[in-house]
Amino acid sequence: MTKVAASLAAVLLALAVAGCGEDGAEPGAPQRATLVLDFTPNAVHAGIYSALRRGYYRDAGVQLDVREPSASSDAPKLLEAGRAEFAILDIHDLGIARERGLDVVGIYPLVTRPLASVIARGDGPVRRPRDLERRTVGVTGLPSDDAVLDSELEADGAHPSQVKRVTIGFAAVASLAAGRIDAATGFWNAEAVALRRQGVPVRVFKVDRYGAPRYPELVICTSRRTIDASPELVNSLRDATARGIRLARSRPGAALDDLLAENPELDRGEQGEELRALQPALRGSPDALDLEGWGAWDVRYGILRRRPEVQETFSFAGS
Repeated sequence: MTKVAASLAAVLLALAVAGCGEDGAEPGAPQRATLVLDFTPNAVHAGIYSALRRGYYRDAGVQLDVREPSASSDAPKLLEAGRAEFAILDIHDLGIARERGLDVVGIYPLVTRPLASVIARGDGPVRRPRDLERRTVGVTGLPSDDAVLDSELEADGAHPSQVKRVTIGFAAVASLAAGRIDAATGFWNAEAVALRRQGVPVRVFKVDRYGAPRYPELVICTSRRTIDASPELVNSLRDATARGIRLARSRPGAALDDLLAENPELDRGEQGEELRALQPALRGSPDALDLEGWGAWDVRYGILRRRPEVQETFSFAGS
């Protein structure tokens, strides 16, 4: 993945110029809204770009403006301040934002399983998480990385204290390719794909196979104020996005074309492989997700201080 380009100041300025409200809109005109991504456009957003390019949002009465973020931590503030109607958040960031008093709500899961994993070189001695004892694992420094690593080690009968952790930021691909570490935390749909494309063999240990419940890694969110003031907008955005994700699942080649048409700077080969890897995470439905289990897991591994109220955190809980 490339480095996030847009700054928060640029996002705020663009939103101010575009306007997020409906003041002055003609009766029957599409309702304008802004969606802030969690990262630069990539394969995980293919369903959104399909819905955008094929007019699904327009058909639902939404004129959607999709924007890149400056950093994932900015999105909850944009929602709370009314500078954007929607944003994609990592589920852990959603929980943290709510603990900090921001009334943001998950309205639709962009994927239906965790994307987090521990990635080891396939030509090395690590064949399962417990083989990492007395070896070196790279982490970004985010609390969720330690949670993923600890969960996998404990689930496989190892003790987390027996692993040497080094903070490598977001250099998992370079560090593993160079053989500087034995394993690293990363997304199986991104870093693992990038390593394979470089010819580096990998073994991928997905966190929902080692201790974690089935939770959605990425969630489309909005503010409680937007839900109360514009329920039709929220439902329309959700329905159109679901339609786009269904297309990405059933016709990934067409979704890839849509993603690249809107973002021609992306590499077709890389994004195509990422989208193929993502297919298992595009299947399923919200009612199959273990949101209560996610909350308990986040507390157990120190991401959150207390278990969140699931019905307040997700509008699709129990749907």
